[in-house]
Amino acid sequence: MHAIAAVAASTLVLTGCQDAESAPAADAYPTGPVTMTAGANPGSGFDLTIRSVVDALQEEGIVEVPLPVVNRPGASGADFLTTMVEQDKGRDDQVSVTSLSIMMNELRGVSKYGYDDVTMIARLMTEYYVVVTAANSPFTNLGDLMTAIKADPGRVPVGAANDDEAPFDLLVSAAGGDPSTIEYVTQEGGGDQNAALRDGAISVAIGGVSEFVGQLKSGELVALGVLAENRLPGLEAPTAREQGLDVTLSNWRGLYGPPAMPEVAVAFWQRALSEMVKSPIWQQISERNQFTTTFMTGTEFQTFLAETQADVKAALGEAGR
Repeated sequence: MHAIAAVAASTLVLTGCQDAESAPAADAYPTGPVTMTAGANPGSGFDLTIRSVVDALQEEGIVEVPLPVVNRPGASGADFLTTMVEQDKGRDDQVSVTSLSIMMNELRGVSKYGYDDVTMIARLMTEYYVVVTAANSPFTNLGDLMTAIKADPGRVPVGAANDDEAPFDLLVSAAGGDPSTIEYVTQEGGGDQNAALRDGAISVAIGGVSEFVGQLKSGELVALGVLAENRLPGLEAPTAREQGLDVTLSNWRGLYGPPAMPEVAVAFWQRALSEMVKSPIWQQISERNQFTTTFMTGTEFQTFLAETQADVKAALGEAGR
C-alpha cells in the first residue's frame, strides 16, 4: 500500500499542458450537447468533480454548448464504465469522470474493464483522503478509532467507496491491526456517507476532503485525521502522521471518453481543460474544495496511469486483496 502513497505524493505538482496546447484546432466540434456523467450519486467525489468542471467551463465561456450532468451510480463508477465501453464506442458526445477507482475496480474483479479500454482525456487534480465521524461520536481522534477497531471491528462499521478502502486499510495496518477484519459498508460517495453518519448506520467514513468539507466547516462532522503530509489550509484537521500513523495518500481524478473517441473531440477537450485549470473560477473551486491541480494529458498521463496501475496491483497483492 505504501507504493500507492509514494506515487500519489510524488505527483502533487502542477504539470505542463504541452500536449493539449499543441493539439490541432477543432473548430467544427462540438456541434451539440455533450453529456457529462458522474458514475456515482450526488455528493460523491465524482459528482463534485464533474459539476465543478462544467461550472468552470461554462462560467468562463470556454465551452458554449450545453453540458448536461447525469448521475449514473453503481460500483464506484464500474457500472457506467461498462456502459461507456459496450454502448458508446466512437461517440464524441459522452464524457465521464474517473479516479483511482477505475484501477481498483479492475484489479479487484469489480469490473472487467479498466482505463485502457476507454479514451483517457486528462488528469485534472488530486485531493487527500480524510476520516470523518459525526459530531456526537465517541471517537475524538484516530487513536481512539483504531483501538476500537482492533478490539471489536464488527462494532465499528466504516463507510467507504470501493477505492477508498485502501487508505483505511493502510491506517489499520499502521496501527498494528488486521485490515481483513474491517467491517466496510460500501457506499457511492460523500452524499451517501453523510446520510449514513447522520442515521448512525456507520461509525466513521473515509473519502476525499471535498466530499465532506461543507459538513466539516459547519460542525456537522468532525475530521479525525487527514492523510496529508501537513495540515490543509482552511481545514481544522490533524494529520494521521501527527497521531503516530505514518500514512499519506491522495486520490487523482480525471476525465475520459468512450473507446475510439474521435481525435477532434479529444483534442478539443484537452485544450478546453488546459484553459480551464488556469482560470480564476477553477482556482476558486479548487481552493474551496481542497483540490490540488495536477493537470496532465498525452504521453505523460499514459505513463502516470501505467505506473500507478502497477503500484496499485502490487499493493493489493501485499494486502491480500
